[in-house]
Amino acid sequence: MAQFEFIEWLATWLLSLTDFVFEWDEGNSTKSFAKHRVDVERAEQVFRNAEMLVPLGIQISPVSNEPRFGALGVDTSGAHLSLCFTVREGKIRVISVRPMSRKERKHYGEVR
Repeated sequence: MAQFEFIEWLATWLLSLTDFVFEWDEGNSTKSFAKHRVDVERAEQVFRNAEMLVPLGIQISPVSNEPRFGALGVDTSGAHLSLCFTVREGKIRVISVRPMSRKERKHYGEVR
């Protein structure tokens, strides 16, 4: 499981955005649905539901060749989701999205 280190600017940036722009490629737009039954629309809903978003921070493990970030949140149906994403030229590029683990749900409940 990935590990994250909290960074304040990420929380400030995510919680201040009102118009999210996403970048999807064929692999990332279908991978999470194939593995976890979570589609692109539900992933985007988590960001647009910013009042319920909990930024985890920058991924420190496993090491990646570009900065990756984590967040927890809910889609419009109330499903609790965990996301890993990067930011390219101001656009959010979701790497993966899946249902929260038990440990993540506990952390989300403590923070929210």
